[in-house]
Amino acid sequence: PALAKARGRPVRIWSAGTSTGQEAYSLAMAALDAGVDAEVHGVDLAGRSIEKARSGLYTAFEIQKGLSAATMLRWFEQVEDGWRALPALRQTIAFTRGNLLDEPSDTLQYDVIFCRHLLKDMEPGRRSRLLDALDRRLLDDGCLFLGLDERPEGETVAFRGIAGRPGLYIKADRSLSRAA
Repeated sequence: PALAKARGRPVRIWSAGTSTGQEAYSLAMAALDAGVDAEVHGVDLAGRSIEKARSGLYTAFEIQKGLSAATMLRWFEQVEDGWRALPALRQTIAFTRGNLLDEPSDTLQYDVIFCRHLLKDMEPGRRSRLLDALDRRLLDDGCLFLGLDERPEGETVAFRGIAGRPGLYIKADRSLSRAA
């Protein structure tokens, strides 16, 4: 809520490598439950994953992972083949197929980026390119969430870790970012 108030516009959240969308839906639910006006974008390379994310349709097993029964019933409706996100939830999220390493087709920047569990499996050159891309897409003082076992140290000086919060980084002032 404080971020939304400080920005004076909807908080922009990016789920980079969103897969089938569960993370993006969780972020949208958290924002809506907190009364925060947010725009959530999910991007993934796999077209089939993006189709599933857009449908908002999940099996009972998928939907129950990490959601309380109350949250599930508040934001999803039971349908013949599983559980579908309600329209009010689906309309807060835009899912797009894209390669995170490609130059973006827009200049949109985000307040918060979630890019969890992608860096650890990348070779160093690609990891550096992805961190540069995240740097360009994240506003100064924006939050970057990586996997608990992922670190940008040694790759970029654009992000500083937050003590006691593994996986959470704040984007440093633009003047501290390394040259591309």
